Amino acid sequence: MAFFLVHYSHPDEQGWKRYLEPHLDWLLARVDDGSLVASGPAVDTGTRSALLLFRGTDRDAVRAILDTDPFMIEDQVADLSITEWDPIFGTFHDQSTQAHVPMPQIGR
Repeated sequence: MAFFLVHYSHPDEQGWKRYLEPHLDWLLARVDDGSLVASGPAVDTGTRSALLLFRGTDRDAVRAILDTDPFMIEDQVADLSITEWDPIFGTFHDQSTQAHVPMPQIGR
């Protein structure tokens, strides 16, 4: 399974407020099923937006999960991007494409 970075914004403040509770329940369910690794709002961006880190077999599988988000269903998402990510350095190194080699050392 690969990692995917998801970014989206919420330009409709009232819609965001209206569907926040079902969205939060949806996020917790995705954490419970293992598809969502981390999620949170972007800070000080001027527009309400979020970054999410998913695990999935491919981009289409992640998009299918996102399509069940109440924010998506209720058309509260703009500027959606889904980018596959290979975490070679850091915490998720052991799940990267380079997991078979020792994590590179900086400044050798």
